[in-house]
Amino acid sequence: MARYDLTDFEWSVIEPLLPMDRRGPKPQNNRQILNGMFFILRAGSPWRDLPERYGPYTTVYNRFNRWRKAGIWDCLMDAIVKAHDGKVQMIDSSIVRVHQHASGPQKKVEIVVWAEAGAGSRRKSTHASTRKAARSAS
Repeated sequence: MARYDLTDFEWSVIEPLLPMDRRGPKPQNNRQILNGMFFILRAGSPWRDLPERYGPYTTVYNRFNRWRKAGIWDCLMDAIVKAHDGKVQMIDSSIVRVHQHASGPQKKVEIVVWAEAGAGSRRKSTHASTRKAARSAS
């Protein structure tokens, strides 16, 4: 069992809710497929990067989409919340905030006004200094 795979208690709650009334052979590896789905959702990696221990990525992807369209995920979440007496917390990136010090130093713009220097000094021009530098010695 890998680090984030379903525990036996979680599997005992989820297993009876999974669809088994489909045409063709009955799926024998639903737990493995579910662990593969959770791996992809947790890691945020592409389906093609699914480790081989979870089965073919196409099978995991197709079953995930089929269950999403059939509303199986809503039933699973309701059952998990009920099994844990409503003490389930889910966190996604829309509610996670970074601490104010994690964003780096605050960018400050400092404006300095040199009022006194302009009153007593003579006027300088870039144009005049450029002309002197451009004169040739000949």
